[in-house]
Amino acid sequence: MHIVLHMLMATKKRRAGKIHTKKKVKKPGTSFLKGDKFRYGFGALFLAVAVFFLVAFISFLFYGAADQSKLDLSWSDLVFNSDVKVGNKAGKTGAYLSEVIINRGFGIISFVFVYLLIISGLQILGKKLVNLKKNLWYSIFIIIWVSIALGALFVKDDVSIYTYLGGRYGFICSLWLESVIGKTGTLLLLVFSAFVFLIASFENLIPWLKRIFASKTTDADSELENIGPDGIDIDDDNGALLVDDSISKVIEDDDIVKAVFDPDEIDDNGLEISPSLENNETEVPKDELDDLELTVEKLPEEEEPELSKEPLADYDPTLDLSNYKVPPADMLIEHQSRNAEVSNEELISNKNKIVETLRHYKIEITKIRATIGPTITLYEIVPAPGIRIAKIKNLEDDIALSLAALGIRIIAPIPGRGTIGIEVPNQHPEIVSMRSIIISKKFQETSAELPVVIGKTISNETFMFDLVKMPHILVAGATGQGKSVGLNVLITSLLFKKHPSQLKFIFIDPKKVELSIYSVIEKHFLAKLPGEEDSIITDVQKVKNTLNSVNIEMDSRYDLLKKAHVRNIKEYNVKFIGRRLNPEKGHRFMPYIVVVIDEFADLIMTAGKEVEMPIARIAQLARAVGIHMIIATQRPSVTIITGVIKANFPTRIAFKVASMIDSRTILDMPGANQLIGKGDMLISTGSSLTRVQCAFVDTPEVEEICKYISDQQGYPEPYLLPEYVGDDDNGSVADLENTDELFEESARLVVANQVGSTSMIQRKLAIGYNRAGRIMDQLEAANIVGPSEGSKARQVLIQDEYSLEQLLNSLN
Repeated sequence: MHIVLHMLMATKKRRAGKIHTKKKVKKPGTSFLKGDKFRYGFGALFLAVAVFFLVAFISFLFYGAADQSKLDLSWSDLVFNSDVKVGNKAGKTGAYLSEVIINRGFGIISFVFVYLLIISGLQILGKKLVNLKKNLWYSIFIIIWVSIALGALFVKDDVSIYTYLGGRYGFICSLWLESVIGKTGTLLLLVFSAFVFLIASFENLIPWLKRIFASKTTDADSELENIGPDGIDIDDDNGALLVDDSISKVIEDDDIVKAVFDPDEIDDNGLEISPSLENNETEVPKDELDDLELTVEKLPEEEEPELSKEPLADYDPTLDLSNYKVPPADMLIEHQSRNAEVSNEELISNKNKIVETLRHYKIEITKIRATIGPTITLYEIVPAPGIRIAKIKNLEDDIALSLAALGIRIIAPIPGRGTIGIEVPNQHPEIVSMRSIIISKKFQETSAELPVVIGKTISNETFMFDLVKMPHILVAGATGQGKSVGLNVLITSLLFKKHPSQLKFIFIDPKKVELSIYSVIEKHFLAKLPGEEDSIITDVQKVKNTLNSVNIEMDSRYDLLKKAHVRNIKEYNVKFIGRRLNPEKGHRFMPYIVVVIDEFADLIMTAGKEVEMPIARIAQLARAVGIHMIIATQRPSVTIITGVIKANFPTRIAFKVASMIDSRTILDMPGANQLIGKGDMLISTGSSLTRVQCAFVDTPEVEEICKYISDQQGYPEPYLLPEYVGDDDNGSVADLENTDELFEESARLVVANQVGSTSMIQRKLAIGYNRAGRIMDQLEAANIVGPSEGSKARQVLIQDEYSLEQLLNSLN
């Protein structure tokens, strides 16, 4: 009983110390299988089956022997012959299942299956009583162990009789174990396995065993063998107290703690000298020691300190918009879901033409295989020994002529395959719908931070990547080849996966019409400069200010990473969510920011280096702080896609272009000039090149998705970037007629601290650096601070607050 109480107390303490974290709010599904109706129906079914099995199993204990002979009939006679009656209250089905599970299965322990069905049904209905996964493993072990144990203990001589407490499974397993290791070995194995199970299942068992088997006496306690009834060690020879040279001993016996009085000294006559009486030189005769009463005081148990308050749950950035729902995939149109319609006649015809053309140039092949994709069929050939690959590569135009097809592309050789690939367009290409890739298992079950799904490969596999690992994308292609649709696919796939608190977009669209459909979701997913009316940036000057603002945001994020002692945004957000970073010290949850720039060529022609340099700086440094860029252009020339841009955009998507030079400008290799258009593209991720058919999402579909998002509750305003003021606005900085609303507060702050520092104003008032600089110029114009002295703080010209108030009143 003492052991059981101890284990219960330890379990209660351990439960009291648990930190209850907030459960992750699951996003409601859109299909019937994920709805509450299916869940409650499925849970009720589990409970009904559990009751049925319970009735059947209990009836088997009473009627099993009588029903056994009737179960030997064929299945059709048993089910359809109404003259056959059984005693089981669950009918013929209950009698049959009981016979199979209990008698021919695991025996009487099969009642555990009823327990598993009950806890499973209750958990499906939302009533979690126990840990289902842990109980499942425990139950499986108990069923197998008890079945074998009963089979070993209750052995029958007649094998033909299947009425065993351990079931037929336990009987057969026990017989096999006895034949291998004997009856003694079988029992030892059962005991050992049960011991291991108990150790693994109960955390308090090992400490209890340590207390049982640990030695209760040590060498220092070896002289305590003659302890008297009062806990005092008596020497039988002279009746004196024997005292060790060590300090006082404390003997712990279960819950009773006895303090053994340890005299400091015993004189030659057997007299004890108490420490408290030693200074008074008072001696106690030895014969009076027996009359002294020893009081045993029970020390109070040490109480565990109570927590002042429960630990805080993890911060959840999605709580502000806790009711937000991602757009359902049903909003997308299933344009065409079946595989490309490539007939056997087309495959055989293309194969024969390829072989015939190669033989014209005395090139023999030993093997050819076709892989059908949405728009392209890949024919892999293995040339005969001695054939040079370059010779086949030079026949690209000849094979295209013989096949009368547009866009023949030869891959010689295919990396990692040992074959040569010939890509031939299908006569009836398939439209890859956005819906088909959004509902794909690969996209739905991904754990990527920023998953982007864009289309299907030649082998009909969904092509997906993590934008965090890219980390920036250059999209280029001729007009009308699918570039705008590709951008919509990139953006839409992120909208289907991320919460507004986790992702923000910055849309730059000089053409003013391509990205305007996303303006309605500005209070959910968009970021912009303070004071700007339009969330889609179209003016070139505002583009420069926005890109420079993103640079300021990037530097600010790096400062926060430095203070938090982490290296990237993922580690930072994990710390912040775990409440290990203090918001009062400037820390905040940082969403990912994706900058999308369409018509990049127009920006370069009008702004040039003013746009290129901030873009290059973002591309070089912003990956670690969660800022990524996607730029698109329809003019893939070296004056637009410069070396600086190419060096910082390792991931490039090329749609069909007009010439090989354009393909080399984008991909550093030919191939894009041989694409067939309409979403056919090549994706370069460093060393690898993949041909993908881009998914198709129509403009009305995107509008419907944006409307679905905008109709939901959003933030009060878009995500505001740090304030940035261009050079054109510097003329009115020191205008005292239009002073900043924080001018007076800043003046009082500067005079009180006698420090004319722009960074101090920025830090104390929590404003941007540019705004703080304008305020400092206004303070200079008002003769509150002196002129700038480089890196030094400005001189404060007003020495006391009274003089300052007089000056402010005169200005007003």
